Amino acid sequence: MNSPHYIGRFAPSPSGPLHFGSLIAALGSYLRAKQQNGKWLVRIEDIDPPREVPGASSDILATLEAYGLCWDDQELYQSQRTDIYQQQIDTLLNQDLAYYCQCTRKQIGQMGGVYDSRCGQLTTPLTQGAIRIRNTAKVSKFEDLLMGQVAVETGFAGEDFIIKRSDGLYAYQLAVVIDDAFQGITEIVRGCDLLETSCRQLSMNKILGFTSPDWLHLPLACTKPGFKLSKQNYANAIDAKRPQASINAALAFLGQAQVDPDHVDIMLKQACDQFSIADIPQVSEILIEQ
Repeated sequence: MNSPHYIGRFAPSPSGPLHFGSLIAALGSYLRAKQQNGKWLVRIEDIDPPREVPGASSDILATLEAYGLCWDDQELYQSQRTDIYQQQIDTLLNQDLAYYCQCTRKQIGQMGGVYDSRCGQLTTPLTQGAIRIRNTAKVSKFEDLLMGQVAVETGFAGEDFIIKRSDGLYAYQLAVVIDDAFQGITEIVRGCDLLETSCRQLSMNKILGFTSPDWLHLPLACTKPGFKLSKQNYANAIDAKRPQASINAALAFLGQAQVDPDHVDIMLKQACDQFSIADIPQVSEILIEQ
């Protein structure tokens, strides 16, 4: 049933141009939102400067427009919301729901790869280092609209994870939960590479008292098993001048019927009219040639 209250989003990081894997997430989330007569928002997740490429944010937005993927409302930049993230961290620290940690990756490896919360148990709390949430929720299962019930290894799901890094940068898990709540996101459509981290976001929502969105995780485009297309792996940018072929390729990847190669607005309207979740492959990854 269509809902005027549906709000979805596409949230790329500006670490390079959009590639075919990005297009799958963008197109899948767009079609789902529009078929539900809802809003589709765009958020630029630019809170990790060392990984960002100058000009990538503008390039991403221009490419989305070239593909007819026009977003509702003003795009949101996470870099403009760091004061909000810090206020939330200060509140968590004051409520003893977060604590400083100075453990190294080597030390965590010696713990078996899962952090054992030792810094949170110190009689005299640390006052510098990374900041971890006290994961009192420990959500390890959730229902995904496509993948069904997802169960995550309890050690990972229950770990006190980092919400602010030791270098002062805000962690994805904190920022994404705060911004999804702020924007009123009702359903998150994204790739299966973030399937397990959904449990941490569900835990974060519970701890902060937010309403959790629904989930729909799409298959990943991989060049070989376990090797997803990504900007870090130098995936080719999609063609912003001739988007029609890429739109049909992304629809085929998602198990959807092809549309007539026409103006992008007409193609997207046709794609939206025939979009079916039931036709999306229930697999975590699909091999493609690039």
